[in-house]
Amino acid sequence: MFRTTYSPRGIPDPFRHAGRAPLKTHMPSPHPAHRWAIPLLLAALAGSAHAQQPAASPTGVEAEEDGSTDGTSSWAVSGFGTLGAAHSTSRDADYNTSVLKRSGAGATRSWSPDVDSRLGAQLDVKLDRRWSAVIQLVSEQRLEHGYRPQVEWANVKYQATPDLALRIGRIALPMFLTADYRKVGYAYPWVRPPVEGYASLPLSSSDGVDATLHWEFGPVRNISQVFVGHDKVAVPEPLEAYGRKLLGLSNSSDWGALNVRVNMMRGEITTNIGSGLFAILDRFGPAGQALTSRYAVDHKQATLLNVGVNYDPGNWFVMGEVGHLTTHSLLGEISNAYLSAGWRWHALTPYATVSGVRPAGSTADAGLPLAGLPPVLAAQTAALNAGLRSLLQAAPHQTSTAIGVRWDAYNNVAFKLQLDRVKPLAGSRGTLINTTPAFRQGRAFQVGSVTVDFVY
Repeated sequence: MFRTTYSPRGIPDPFRHAGRAPLKTHMPSPHPAHRWAIPLLLAALAGSAHAQQPAASPTGVEAEEDGSTDGTSSWAVSGFGTLGAAHSTSRDADYNTSVLKRSGAGATRSWSPDVDSRLGAQLDVKLDRRWSAVIQLVSEQRLEHGYRPQVEWANVKYQATPDLALRIGRIALPMFLTADYRKVGYAYPWVRPPVEGYASLPLSSSDGVDATLHWEFGPVRNISQVFVGHDKVAVPEPLEAYGRKLLGLSNSSDWGALNVRVNMMRGEITTNIGSGLFAILDRFGPAGQALTSRYAVDHKQATLLNVGVNYDPGNWFVMGEVGHLTTHSLLGEISNAYLSAGWRWHALTPYATVSGVRPAGSTADAGLPLAGLPPVLAAQTAALNAGLRSLLQAAPHQTSTAIGVRWDAYNNVAFKLQLDRVKPLAGSRGTLINTTPAFRQGRAFQVGSVTVDFVY
């Protein structure tokens, strides 16, 4: 039985992933998928159509694939969801969990279901003791197409040995403590993971291959993962955003109640955000071209480092993460951290969290020199400089504190209530989206959220 970060006792195992040993969660490590992996998955399902179906389970328990000798093929369906509403006291910007969402609570509407609500369904297919496949669909608000379901995982996995698994397809990026169940609200104590940390990587999966190895060092159980992949971000046309040549390493170590996870990923990022501004800057000769070279997100190397620690002896927990993102572009360098603790008392889990994110470098640039320019040209150049400063302010600088309570009212159903105090700091709009002209930096606001999380 996998344990969760919020309750190690009596938790079902709806999405167990055989490629990883028992961690502090009952959720699986997500499975990968390339574009052509979905036909393979359908073929795998067709091949098991006459196989024995597992006994019905309210949580859709995945068939065991941990190197056992049972070669019986089978399939299982499971799912999860969060229905929520969030209210923001700010009317000058939208509070949300990702820049890849269209709207949130605040400027668009004071109460919003879009911040946390999502539905997911998963199909697991076991062909024999070595080969398996999985596909998972998630419906949540996105920048385009509303709540249209998107393939979150889709992979084929080969269990080479009891300790070594190889996968190909769409793989979850293993960059956070909750990476294995980032989309499943039921699997963590809060209404949502701290946005100051998790918004630094709005992507949750990539298309490629990975290898996962289980090994032990004395009393410490380890799971090491290496992956290679790429990703195209779903943004409205004519915007484009890509992550290419992604290479990552992740290691999770368990020693009793202590779990430590260390992750690193490097890759090449490209987006045409700000491309119009940079095209004009290039016309200003060497000074403008230098600004374009420094800030345009065009095949720029990016590195993300993350370290997470979770101590969970049973009746209480304390966990935290620190991360650092370097992009060598207008996205700059970003450092983030959070610390959270909670206490379990019967079906209730009260908790508190403090978190923050800040630019590690400068978010201001004087831009093009104005001295000696004719008045009309000086005014146009000043407008370009203002546009550049606006782009640089996209680097988040924000702190927040949160208190909340989780109530496990029924089997596989949890209700949560959370209150956040969020403060975007000077020189930044923080993690907010859809800011209005009335938005002022350094002004704190409150966010109240209520959700019901479930798995089946």
